[in-house]
This record gives sequence, C-alpha cells and structure tokens, in this order.
Amino acid sequence: MQKSTITFVFLLLTGYVTAQTAGDTRFSFVLSPQISWIKSDMDRVNNGGSKMGYNFGLLVDYFFGDNYAITSGLTINTTGGKLEYLSSGNNTVEARPRYNLRYIEIPMGLKLRSEDLKRMNIYGRFGLSPQLNIMAKDNDDNGISDEVKLLDLGYHIGGGIEYSVGGKNALVFGLLFNNGFMDTTKRNGYNDKAILNRLVFEFGFIF
Repeated sequence: MQKSTITFVFLLLTGYVTAQTAGDTRFSFVLSPQISWIKSDMDRVNNGGSKMGYNFGLLVDYFFGDNYAITSGLTINTTGGKLEYLSSGNNTVEARPRYNLRYIEIPMGLKLRSEDLKRMNIYGRFGLSPQLNIMAKDNDDNGISDEVKLLDLGYHIGGGIEYSVGGKNALVFGLLFNNGFMDTTKRNGYNDKAILNRLVFEFGFIF
C-alpha cells in the first residue's frame, strides 16, 4: 500500500508539472550544508554516527497561483553516515563502515508562500525526494557500490524565508528534514532496512 501511494503521488506531481504552462516560473540556486545519518530497523545494526555533507544545484518553482507552486529541480547530494554491525553470538562489533555517498536528486513537491511581509515571504515545502546513487565509498576511499542500493526515495518537509533584494531576486534561508522510505544499504548476513535521514540547512538565491 505504501509503495503504491508513493508511486501515485509522484506520478501525479510529475504530470502536473509537465502540463503546467501558465503562471510565473522562478529559478533558485541552492547550496545547503547538511547533517545526515543512517538508521536501521535491526537490533544488531546500530547508528555509528552522523556525517556532514552538502547539497547543491538548481530548483524551479512553477507557480499555479499567487502563493502556490510546484517545486522540482536537480541537485547533487553528498551524504552518508556510519553503522555498527554486531555479531549474532556475543554482540561484539563486527564492522563499523562509514558510508560516503553521492546522489543525483530530483525533488518534487509543493511550496506554499505567505503574502509579502515588507521585503520577506515565509514559505513551507513538502514532497518527495527520489535520488540515484552515483558514488559510494568507505572511509579509506574504497568503492563500496555493491553495498549500497542504486535508488533511494524519501520525503522532505520544512520551510524558511525569502528576503527580497530587488525585482524578482531574493535570498533564501530554510531548514528541511528528509526522511527515507527505502533501504539504503545491502550487507551480507544482515537482512535489515537502513534508511537515510538528513537535516538540511538551505541557502539559496532566486534569480
């Protein structure tokens, strides 16, 4: 049921963006530092620590009303985290891999903006964050693509402010939480579901 719901919402939003021809369109360049971590649903797999990363790229707002927009774009997402794998016998630590991951992300969602507050607008964003893995390495810079799944999907929710600097140009300051739906890792002997979570500090420029 969950997979079919996610698929339906994603196809619906994609179809709407494709069909949208009227209204204002705004482009934003974003550069966003973030904290990410991986969480497993298995008792023998613990979170071993978070990772600092960043996300950068281009976002597009397709407005279908004065304060409502469909948001999409293309960003490069550098993320990851650490896990601790425990042995089944005595629960000693068997491995502590660090996952250094890079994805191409194509966010898709809704953006709701307030009316003008002097030179500011307050906005909220929520939607889906599908992404494709393009790099997976451990802490020694060795490739570990066979331990990481190609596709990842989660949802994002958050908000922030847009501060006008003249015309259509504005600075963006926001905070987003990304929560994964899909299993990120695949390690022999551990049939767990490890999801990728991110706390994103969004900085951007609308032009």
